[in-house]
Amino acid sequence: MKHFREELLFHTKTRRQLINITPQVNHIVQKSGIQEGMMLCNAMHISASVFINDDESGLHHDFEVWLEGLAPEKPYSRYQHNGYEDNADAHLKRTIMGREVMVAITKGQLDFGPWEQIFYGEFDGMRSKRVLVKMIGF
Repeated sequence: MKHFREELLFHTKTRRQLINITPQVNHIVQKSGIQEGMMLCNAMHISASVFINDDESGLHHDFEVWLEGLAPEKPYSRYQHNGYEDNADAHLKRTIMGREVMVAITKGQLDFGPWEQIFYGEFDGMRSKRVLVKMIGF
């Protein structure tokens, strides 16, 4: 059994952003040399997310509108958490979108269904954040 670990680093220029990280994760899978196994990819921050969905701009817009409707950024006074920071909405958005994904590795490739892509969801950006990519297998 082999294992491999690498981190992706992000520093978005905006507070919220969805980034397709599938190419970076694919590169790490290739670098690992693992042919059969599992890949875990998770956000290492409580105001960011990793999730799988379609890479379609209309859907990305719908996520933004839907998440903002569920947990609006403002007014900051709406949230008890917003004493030291103003990011309570980001914590809630992350909870909805999820922390991590796990994808099978088959014949050295991520084993996706149609249209599936891996995304990093940033909900409190403009600072450095990390995503862990860890694999086990043969």
